[in-house]
Amino acid sequence: MDSIEQRLHEFQKFQELWQRSHWMNELHPLGKLLISVLYIFTVVSFDKYAVAPLILMSLYPIFGFVLGELSIRTGLYRMRLILPLVLIVGIFNPFFDRDIVLRIGQIGITGGVISMITLMLKGFYAVLAAYILIATTSIEKICYALRAIHVPKIIVIVILLIERYFYIMGEEADRIVTAYKLRAPKQKGIHYSAWGTLVGMWLIRSMDRAGVVYESMLLRGFKGDFDTGKQKTKPFDIMYTAFWIIAFMIIRFVKLF
Repeated sequence: MDSIEQRLHEFQKFQELWQRSHWMNELHPLGKLLISVLYIFTVVSFDKYAVAPLILMSLYPIFGFVLGELSIRTGLYRMRLILPLVLIVGIFNPFFDRDIVLRIGQIGITGGVISMITLMLKGFYAVLAAYILIATTSIEKICYALRAIHVPKIIVIVILLIERYFYIMGEEADRIVTAYKLRAPKQKGIHYSAWGTLVGMWLIRSMDRAGVVYESMLLRGFKGDFDTGKQKTKPFDIMYTAFWIIAFMIIRFVKLF
C-alpha cells in the first residue's frame, strides 16, 4: 500500500474508533484529558532511580487497552515513529553513570542502567497514555475539553482546522500521485524534474478544496468559534476521574519500599 494511502487508511481507522459504541468513548472528554495530562506529569515526576513505582504506573495503560478493547499491537504500530525516539533518550546513561547502586547476586547494576530503564518507561507510558486518549476521544471532543479549561479559542480552532485540512491535503496528494503513476506506469517513484510542478499543483488543489470546506462551514453557521454542544456530565464520569487521580497520587507520594 502506498505511504500516503496508508496514512489516510490509518486516519480512517481512528475515525472508526471514535464512532464506535463503547463506554470509554462515552466518558466526558474533560475527565479523560485531565487524567491523561495528570498521568503524564506524574510519570515524569518520579526520581530517575524509582523503578518500582513506575512499574505500578503501568496499571493505567493496561487498563486502558484491555477494558477499552484497544489492540496493543495496533497501538504500538501506529506509534512506531515516536516510540524509537522515546526509547533511545536514555541509551547513553550507562556510559556516564557507572556507580553501582544495586546488586543481584554477583551482578552489579549501575545507576546509569536503572536511570536508562526509568527514562524509557516514562517515555513509553506517556506515548501509550496519549494513544489511549486519541483512540477513545475524537478531535472535536478534545477541542471541547480544551475550551472547557479555557485554552485560548484561537489555539483550539487552529488544532481543529489543522486536523481537517491535513486530511484534505493527504487526499489531494494521493490523487496526484495516483494520476502520475497512471501516466508513468513503468517509472519507479516520481522523477525529480516533476517535484516542483506536483508540489505547486498539490498546494493549489488543497487550497481550493480548503476554501470549499470553509465556505461550507460558514453556511452551517461557523462564526470563528467552536461549538459541539454541551457535554453532559454523569456521576460515573466524576467517579472514574476521581479514582485515577487518587490512584496516581497514592503511587506518587506513598513510599513503596
